[in-house]
Amino acid sequence: GLTRWTAHDVHPPLYFWSLLAWVRLAGESEYAARFLSALWGVLTVAAVYPLGVRLGGRRVGLLAALCLAIARFHVWWSQEMRMYVLATLAATLTLYSVPNPLEYGVVIIDAEGRIRQFLEKPSWGEVFSDTVNTGIYVLEPKVLDYIPSGKVVDFSQDVFPQLLANNDNLFGFVSSGYWCDVGNIAEYMRANADVLLGRVNVGPIGTEISPGVFVEGDGVEIAPDAQIYGPVFLGEGVKIKGGAIVRGPTVLRDLVIVDTRAQVDRAVIWRNTYLGERSEVRGAIVCRQCSIRARAMVFEGAVIGDQTGVGEGAMIQPGVKIWPDKEIEAGAVIRNSLIWGSQGRRTLFSRWGVSGLVNIDMTPEFAARFATAYGSTLSKGASVVVNRDYHRSPRMIKRAIISGLPSVGINALDVKSQPIPVVRYITRHSNAVGGIHVRLSPYDARVVDIKLLDKDGLDLDRKTERRIENLYFREDVRRVFLDEVGLILEQPQLASSYSADFVKALGNSTSVDGSRTVIVDYAHSPAAATLGPILSRLHWRVVALNADDD
Repeated sequence: GLTRWTAHDVHPPLYFWSLLAWVRLAGESEYAARFLSALWGVLTVAAVYPLGVRLGGRRVGLLAALCLAIARFHVWWSQEMRMYVLATLAATLTLYSVPNPLEYGVVIIDAEGRIRQFLEKPSWGEVFSDTVNTGIYVLEPKVLDYIPSGKVVDFSQDVFPQLLANNDNLFGFVSSGYWCDVGNIAEYMRANADVLLGRVNVGPIGTEISPGVFVEGDGVEIAPDAQIYGPVFLGEGVKIKGGAIVRGPTVLRDLVIVDTRAQVDRAVIWRNTYLGERSEVRGAIVCRQCSIRARAMVFEGAVIGDQTGVGEGAMIQPGVKIWPDKEIEAGAVIRNSLIWGSQGRRTLFSRWGVSGLVNIDMTPEFAARFATAYGSTLSKGASVVVNRDYHRSPRMIKRAIISGLPSVGINALDVKSQPIPVVRYITRHSNAVGGIHVRLSPYDARVVDIKLLDKDGLDLDRKTERRIENLYFREDVRRVFLDEVGLILEQPQLASSYSADFVKALGNSTSVDGSRTVIVDYAHSPAAATLGPILSRLHWRVVALNADDD
């Protein structure tokens, strides 16, 4: 019969058995005979999808299934009355159901559950089972007798082989439940994806606000034009700005900010991390308190350690590991893992002074530390004028600067909020040796600039900037004794003489005709306190709009 005939053929008999059963059911027409292979081909495409999802997520599964569906040879053999497509289907199902045992200890268990053979992390030539050791043990106290005092011992390599050699009872339980060893990056990512995809029951993971989008806690903000494709988990206080795209399976922990048009795809982002405008994170892990700045890219399998900054436009290549507390320069392309040392900028100053994103780069901690470095370049007991514009962010940074200066013996002369020309004047005409002006950048409302002035009210020279940078990066700042701590003096009145000197400097070149009327929109800025008295001294009639400080 058929079995005897196929025994002498190089092809296995399963296809011929199934074909025989099929033609008896559907007839012997060419269409019916070819239909069985077409069915195997369609099922193979369907089987490839979950395999791809397991390995790389839904997009990988869809792409793999699509590629197979349009593959020339797959389409060809799906029309042939041959066993090749069935063999492909069987191989696909086998790959999906059998795990890779190379990373684990493999065991053979008899019918009574007794372990008969055990081998830790074998090579392919040594694999004798697909049952692996999960590292979960229930031990009797006498097992501890196999562990000598003062010696490093491994259970799987030292203790268990001794138990087997002595014919002691060593049993194994084959569990059918979910198990995942998160000891490597790929498995850690898979575990997160499995939770989001519902492959493991961990209970409720949050409130489902839309299909596949789960939220935990309050304060989540999602822009109307942001795009989120589940499954995605959003922790407390997560903010997703306009035009951003988040594709699952992705985890965004508490206080993560995804800025305008940033893209996150199959990633795990730990708490308090910032993803800058148009940045991209794909298939990667970004740990706590990191800053991925504008247009930076982090690719598959990369890991960014805690408190690491990735500069604007930088690229982290696939598989790269960045250890914590690193700073990646803007535009850098990192192809190898960074473990020791720190790769980052060695400069603080730019064309606009010291600049940074508010509460990302420009934090109160940074501002206080920077102030101590600047103050350490000055003589103890010297005074520095400190000023800000009228926005809230510069006020926060200014207060941090004021707290840092006295710690190195510098007096802080707080002139509140004045226009920068007034600050230059005050610095030059007071006993101050320098000035600090904190402003919101006129080019980017998310950025704060710190501008330093010399004793003449002019921009600080590059030589002094380098001295400050050296002290800052070496953390070689001065600390003074209790009785040498600087003072914090509020002296907004120092700006009062500016108006008189301004008019005096004009001389006779400006009319004082009282018939002139000028309309001024102060836009709630501090200029009203300075320009108003100047116009009054010129005897101009002023119609002031929005003159109150905002």
